[in-house]
Amino acid sequence: MDEILEVNYIEADENPEYESIIKSVLKKCFEVENMDKLGLYVSVTLTCPSYIRKINNEYRNIDKETDVLSFPMFEKNEIDEMIEAGNNIVHDVLGDIIVSVERVKEQAIEYGHSFERELAYMIVHGFYHLMGYDHMTEEDKTVMRAKEENVLEKLNITR
Repeated sequence: MDEILEVNYIEADENPEYESIIKSVLKKCFEVENMDKLGLYVSVTLTCPSYIRKINNEYRNIDKETDVLSFPMFEKNEIDEMIEAGNNIVHDVLGDIIVSVERVKEQAIEYGHSFERELAYMIVHGFYHLMGYDHMTEEDKTVMRAKEENVLEKLNITR
């Protein structure tokens, strides 16, 4: 496990390039949110459509595949308190992000941008779900999208 990242593969081939992209995105997310000194890490699982469908059904009662799932370990107010206090938590997990690599490939083609951009977006999107952000209302979606795009712009990852 890296200091901010643990990568697991379930029915997906290991790929150091994917891990490099994920690490740089998460590092920038932690930095932008002033969380880089908290000692938190993210567990990322790269998988296939059938596995992510199984997890989606098991934990969310939605029997269909999706591109990314996020499972936070803290409430938003707890994270805000940690950031404010600057608590140094020793290797605690912020949450889990599960990504369907096949869906990332498909969506990169569908949206007309690179695999790197789509994977980076899935990770930053998952990260902000772990932080307690959502996109259920238009107002919430606007806030979340601005945060996501800010991180991607800082990394020079564009559409």
